[in-house]
Amino acid sequence: MTNRDMVRIFGRIGCLSFGGPAAQIALMQKELVDDLPLLSQADFLKALSFCMMLPGPEAMQLATYAGWKLNGLRGGLIAGALFVLPGALLIAVLAFAYASFGALPLVQAAFLGIKAAVIIIVVQAILKLRGRALGRTDHRIVAALMFTALFLFNMPFPAVIVLAAAYGAWACTDHSSIKTALPWRQSIAPVIVGGCLWVAPLLLAWIAGATFLLDIGLFFSKLALVTFGGAYAVLAYMTQAVVTDYGWLTTPQMIDALGLAETTPGPLILVTEFVGLLAGTAQGGWTLGMLAGLMTVWVTFVPCFIWIFAGAPLIDWLDGYPRIRAGLAAITAAVVGVIANLSLWFAAHVMFDDVGVTSGPLTILAPLWSSFNFTAALLTLLAAALLLWRKWGMTRTLAVMAAAGVVMMPLT
Repeated sequence: MTNRDMVRIFGRIGCLSFGGPAAQIALMQKELVDDLPLLSQADFLKALSFCMMLPGPEAMQLATYAGWKLNGLRGGLIAGALFVLPGALLIAVLAFAYASFGALPLVQAAFLGIKAAVIIIVVQAILKLRGRALGRTDHRIVAALMFTALFLFNMPFPAVIVLAAAYGAWACTDHSSIKTALPWRQSIAPVIVGGCLWVAPLLLAWIAGATFLLDIGLFFSKLALVTFGGAYAVLAYMTQAVVTDYGWLTTPQMIDALGLAETTPGPLILVTEFVGLLAGTAQGGWTLGMLAGLMTVWVTFVPCFIWIFAGAPLIDWLDGYPRIRAGLAAITAAVVGVIANLSLWFAAHVMFDDVGVTSGPLTILAPLWSSFNFTAALLTLLAAALLLWRKWGMTRTLAVMAAAGVVMMPLT
């Protein structure tokens, strides 16, 4: 397959990849397996299972794997880059527009409608993941425990992932390992070259004394290592750090960031680019904002290429070890609890204008009931009707919800 063919096929996929990972995976199934076909169904499903095990956006990594399978390293680079670039360019435009006009009442009213839709979108993510991840009783218990650990005890997200993986591996009862030789030599070059490329901008920021850019790069590099389950699973962890620890954005701005990311093609984890752009602009103007945005995109997505180029040759080998599969299945179950915690966090901050946290051994959201926002509640009911009852698509729903927020502005 020629490079031109790769650009045409994966450029189309990148521009049409709205609606989150489920819709994006369905689009690739149609384009790469059903219509053309370029991949067999068996190869596609095996690759999908592998990508679900990795940190980072599984749909983007699936596209990268498909490109690698079709045309080697060059094909993987083309496919992965084209899956991200359309959304990244659009996010940059939207972020700078938001930084310039976000405080206007009309814009805030539109975003209230989008925020209400985000609550239901997160609930949809739970419903979709529940059927796949919670088929076993112990996995349902894992999800409940992980929700409790986050909601009541504010446990760090990486610790939740490690505990879930450890439990899954320990509880595995399938000992029918298929011993095959580890094809490690094919993974050495991608790890070394990719690792050097990953840390290069961090070293440049350190040498230049650009403390803010170095902090941005280090934080989002760490996030790239723990993003199991997609953007929803780490959003609460990211928000806590960005809002509370670093003070780069406010909570309403973080909710707006997710709403904007939902309206663009590409992986939802592009919300990190919005955070970098907005934080950089607030710290030092447009130039620093652009540099911060580029830094977040680089350290977020370069690891994805490393995982695929280093791990794709190992797919058959990994499939022979049940404990690895069991540990990753437990992580998937834990992600349901993580997203449930996120849904309550979102709902509280959209429905109430004043949200606090109780002090003491437990950390419980304590919204001020007198600050209840009736307009937000009505908009959330409308979003639920459109998404859960009428089964509208995400793009259409978000457009209608933004308009509804503007129409209902006098009630705010």
